[in-house]
Amino acid sequence: MSSISENSDGHIVVEGDERSLTIGPYEVVLDDGTTIAHESRGGSLASVWATQLDRISVEVMHLGDGPEGGELVTSLAAVSEDGAVLASYVLVGALWTDEVPGTVPPSWPVAVDLALGLVGDGTVLLAPDIAKDDLETLHQRLLGALHG
Repeated sequence: MSSISENSDGHIVVEGDERSLTIGPYEVVLDDGTTIAHESRGGSLASVWATQLDRISVEVMHLGDGPEGGELVTSLAAVSEDGAVLASYVLVGALWTDEVPGTVPPSWPVAVDLALGLVGDGTVLLAPDIAKDDLETLHQRLLGALHG
């Protein structure tokens, strides 16, 4: 049975019958120790990596640099036996912040905008636990900080 949960470090753990992975804001670690990270952080991921854990599909993306660079966004979809999507989740990780700094890299609002495109009506945002409205507000605040 596949499952999605949060561990004590605040990372999301996706478990399948035969393997699992842990999703953090800058890397995804498979249960065999394989690490998926953006090339700017020593990994080999340039844009996207995907896998299937039983009935959960996992897509890890680099949509653009956020406040530090190399931030990952993950999309999860739990599907039924016939392939219908039962639930969808998006993790925006370190693209999210409560406080917008004085200097905003130009790619950050673009990455947040692309992440917003992954969030449908029934999508749940995880890690951090925010609403789509919060992400839209962050996008506007980043644009304001960038363009004055």
